[in-house]
Amino acid sequence: MPARSSSVPSLDHVRYLAYNPGISPKEGGLPGLSVLKDVISSINLFAIIAIVGALAVSLAVWAWGHYTGGHQAEANGKKGAVVSAGCALGLGAANGIVSFFSTLGTQVH
Repeated sequence: MPARSSSVPSLDHVRYLAYNPGISPKEGGLPGLSVLKDVISSINLFAIIAIVGALAVSLAVWAWGHYTGGHQAEANGKKGAVVSAGCALGLGAANGIVSFFSTLGTQVH
């Protein structure tokens, strides 16, 4: 059996690294963080504007289907309205959802 070299970490050291690697989110570590935040905020804005348009179209299809007796169009309008509302909820709550689960993840030991 070969002798243990000093470059191989001990079992206790590996257990410690598996338990706590010492990595946490830190702002300012990489350049361009403010640009990335601006890009993501702009994408979020465009998505919200698109959802407003999708909701308007879905509500119009729902109303048109209802008043013309087109049950399939009415059902599709309802589905579109619910999906649009869900997307708006998800986009609006994105920061809170990520923050909640990130905080919850820091409590895992």
